[in-house]
This record gives sequence, structure tokens and C-alpha cells, in this order.
Amino acid sequence: MPDGSARRTGIALTERQRIAWLRLIRSDNVGPATFRDLINHCGSAENALAMLPELSARGGATRAIRIAGVQEAERELEAAHRFGARFVGIGEPDYPPALRQIEGAPPLLAMKGELSAATRPSVGVVGSRNASISGAKFAAMIARDCGRAGYTVTSGLARGIDTAAHRASLDTGTIAVLAGGLDQPYPPENVPLLDEITEGAGLAVSEMPFGWEPRARDFPRRNRLISGISLGVVVVEAAERSGSLITARMATDFGRLVFAVPGSPLDPRCHGTNGLLKQGAIVTTGSADVIEALAPLSQLDLFNGSVVEEPKKFSDILPPNDDDRAIIVSALGPTPVEVDDIIRHTGLPASTVYLILLELDLAGRLHRHVGGLVSIAMDA
Repeated sequence: MPDGSARRTGIALTERQRIAWLRLIRSDNVGPATFRDLINHCGSAENALAMLPELSARGGATRAIRIAGVQEAERELEAAHRFGARFVGIGEPDYPPALRQIEGAPPLLAMKGELSAATRPSVGVVGSRNASISGAKFAAMIARDCGRAGYTVTSGLARGIDTAAHRASLDTGTIAVLAGGLDQPYPPENVPLLDEITEGAGLAVSEMPFGWEPRARDFPRRNRLISGISLGVVVVEAAERSGSLITARMATDFGRLVFAVPGSPLDPRCHGTNGLLKQGAIVTTGSADVIEALAPLSQLDLFNGSVVEEPKKFSDILPPNDDDRAIIVSALGPTPVEVDDIIRHTGLPASTVYLILLELDLAGRLHRHVGGLVSIAMDA
């Protein structure tokens, strides 16, 4: 049985740091990967905020970058407090340890409920919104048994399989990952279920601002968190073009285990899961298949990975010159490439390449892709 009780490690942010972190991640063109690079380069969020205008201008921005203000951050922190939630930073003890390890992990998570649920090993259970009776029962069985074995159950609060998994693990601990702000749960009919989760042994999690209504493109971001929090993801029913397959693909990218429940070839809800089995997912016909496969992973020490690299002072790296910038821009195209390939192709120092990419990113001229790949924004 996994035991996460002794694994809570990390350093708490001061209130001043939390405000600076929130301002930085809410500023224009600053996503999780850019946030990390800024902290690495600038040494702190406060330094990064001060440097945003210069860095974006050097990257060729055509207008001033919008920087979230102190009052804006304070209002969001106050909204979280009124809602009974708090923001947890990536290096703090209550941040989900497995999520901390993935590329592009959110610097801050809004969390409401039993925070200790986030620090225990977790298994994701996802599947069709239009679940069959047998699919919902199977998902509930997996969730119930994994909960009794010491795992939290992570899912997306959607109808069908997600709902069944959450309900079956209310007593042992479940994590609901939201696509919108914590105060904008979807679907509306699951608001009572979310209240049960946060008032009991479970937790609600979101990386989005308070007041943010979920859009279609926000759900893959939510699926990324489900995969990142979990050591493995169980897909119970999924059609060929299901969001659950996105969750499974991301789980594979993160080095997580993917479990799939076989189903009838005549049932469209099983076409996606049967496809996962053909691709090498673990055949899952009972809870033991999941619990036995996850047992070695639940003992791994996920808490020694550094959150960010050793910070570099501004004096360590001189601003790149225009010629170097032109070389990088010329080398990039609409096709995503690895940063190491850019370094080899241009012959420029790695530190110079990373800094120019950061400048381009802040100027809105760079796209970041899964796997650390980058491409130029042709319409910028």
C-alpha cells in the first residue's frame, strides 16, 4: 500500500513571493515553460517582472507587454480566500509531487479541499461521458479498490466515467481537475458532487484564474493535469475521437502507465480503448491489474527533482546581439524543432539560444510544443 505521509517536502512561498508568482503567470505570453525560463534566468519572479518589458522588446514585440498588477493578483488571492481555496506553488509541500516532474507543470495551482490528497500517489480514471451501465460500474470498482489500496483517484468531473470514479472514491480521497476556474465548475449538474469532494476527503484543482469559464481548448490542458498528477491512467470507455485518448497520450509522454479496458468491437464507446490496447496499453480486466502495476511506482521518490535550474544572474549572460537574433529567427520555421538542433545548427552558445527563444516567446513570436519543441509564429 502506498504511503505518502512522509513525502511532503518543499519550501513555502512568502506572501510577497506568491503575489509576484501570480502576477508573472497571469502576464501576457507567460505560460508554465516561459515562467520556468524566466525564473531560471532572472533568479526570482520579482526580477522577471521588472525585466519583462526589456526582454519582450528585444524579442521584437510591436506593443508593450501587459504585466499583471499587484492589485490584480491581490484580488485573485482574496477571491480564492473567500472561496475557501488557496494557491499552491510548485516548490511547496502541498503541490502534487508527480505533477511537479512533468514538462510545463503549472507554477501555481488553485486548490480547495483536503490538501493532503494531493501529496499521495494517484491513479487517473477517465472515459466516456456517455458511459454504459457496465462501464460506469467498472470505473467505480477500479476507483473504489484503488482508493482502498491507498491511492487518490484523479479525474475531470465530467459526466459518465469521471462521475462514477469520483463518487466511488469520495471516502478514500479523489481529485477533481477543472478546466475553468475553481468557481466555474463544469458540467453544472456536478456542482453538488464537487461540493461533496471538497467538503470530504477530496480536492478540487485548477490552474485557471477565478472567474474563468471553460472553453473547448481548455479541456486538453485539464487532461494534461490529470495525466501529470497520476502515476497511471485507466481508460474505461473511449470513442475514437475522445478526450480520454488525449489524456492517455499525454500520460505516455510523461512516462506514466496507461491502462485500457477491452470492450465489444460493436460498441463505438470501446473503439478508442481497443485501439489503445493495440498500441501497447496494459490490458485491464480487474482492479488487481492496476494496483499490481502501480505498486513499484508508488515507492519511487518523486520528490528530489529540482523545480528549476540554478538561477542565473543577469550579469552571467550578456544580451544577445541583433545578428545572433537574426540567425535564430532564420533557422526557425513553422515546423517544431528541438532546441538542441537549433544549437547545433547555429553554432551559438546554448545560453544565448535559450535567451533569444525566451525573448521571442515574450514578444509573441514563438510557439512552444509538447516535448520541448519550438517553432516560429509565422503570423506574428
